[in-house]
Amino acid sequence: MTTPTHAQQLLTLLARQSFRLGKFTLSSGGTSDYYIDCRTTTLDAEGGRLTGEAILDLLHRHRIEADAVGGLTLGADPMVSNVATASAWRVQTDPDARLIHGFLVRKAEKAHGTGRRIEGFSRPGARVVIVDDVCTTGASTITAIEAARESGMIVAAVVCFVEREEANGRPAVEASAEGAPFFSLFTANDVRAEHVRQLSTSSS
Repeated sequence: MTTPTHAQQLLTLLARQSFRLGKFTLSSGGTSDYYIDCRTTTLDAEGGRLTGEAILDLLHRHRIEADAVGGLTLGADPMVSNVATASAWRVQTDPDARLIHGFLVRKAEKAHGTGRRIEGFSRPGARVVIVDDVCTTGASTITAIEAARESGMIVAAVVCFVEREEANGRPAVEASAEGAPFFSLFTANDVRAEHVRQLSTSSS
């Protein structure tokens, strides 16, 4: 029997823990018949491990080389930590692997101390990957892209955990990314289909 990939294992967990059917109001102001709370998966011990590994697999598959991964707090926070930690484990066994550090983009600059907008890794000229948990309108992803560029970093790619495939989110992100590729680990339809499959299996 073939061992499921990290992404396949992650989808199973995501559909079970993070997907809900019902009537919900989204952060964009719109309504939906489903809601995906990715943090119940990305903050889960096993879900976090799989998140980091699945994103590294995706970057490797598309030959994206990066010095760091980052995104807008709060949705991106566990994703960033998971990827950075997974990269540290990989360099122990894979001579071709590289460390990928993490950074977080504040929604507003600190009013005290250094007044920085970016916490963690920040180096002009570094290649970075912007991550986000759910992409609807793409607003939070675009904010992170702009902050990374303002700090002098180069956006090598954008990775969305779950793409809702609505509200023109992808076109808006791609326009902001200015040629950097946009990838999604899963679409909302992927998660819904797996959720329905699990319900069907449990009731049969």
